Amino acid sequence: MSSLFSKVAFYPTLVYNIFLSKVSSRNWYDRIDETVLLGALPLRGITKQLVEEENVRGLVSLTEDFEMSQFVNSEEEWLKFGVKQLRLQTVDYVGTPTQENIHRGVNFILQHRDQRESVYVHCKAGRTRSATVVACYLIKANGWTPEEAVEFIKTKRSHIWLREKQLKSIDEYYSNWKNFKPMEGA
Repeated sequence: MSSLFSKVAFYPTLVYNIFLSKVSSRNWYDRIDETVLLGALPLRGITKQLVEEENVRGLVSLTEDFEMSQFVNSEEEWLKFGVKQLRLQTVDYVGTPTQENIHRGVNFILQHRDQRESVYVHCKAGRTRSATVVACYLIKANGWTPEEAVEFIKTKRSHIWLREKQLKSIDEYYSNWKNFKPMEGA
């Protein structure tokens, strides 16, 4: 499932993202609405802030297994903080979430929204894979078009980077979400 390039590029680009969050206007994460925070890997050092200050009770991880093997809490550790995690494996750089995973992510976010809880949606940098799911959530939650959703995210997190593949996924979600029937066991 993972690409060799994404494994090789992981550490250098993670360090680069940390550097940019320290020396530029890029935040590690940004609040998109009353429910969603869109961000980079939820490093262990920000766990308390996410739980106590941001009311995060859900975590949507659009990463590959190797991206979650260090520096971040395990699913069991998140549960100790009262945070449920939904893992939706998606390859970095070349990947986009499947339609099934987009629907799972959006429904997970909406369940937490109904409970007035926050959800942290992330990939490595919080720019592409995670922004795809957040755009789809905004479409369903607000009845927006893909363009409206993406433009709104940019007002909150200007450095998102949605390429053709991700934009196609968002458009496909928009075209099909009202008629979506989950697969058995989903």
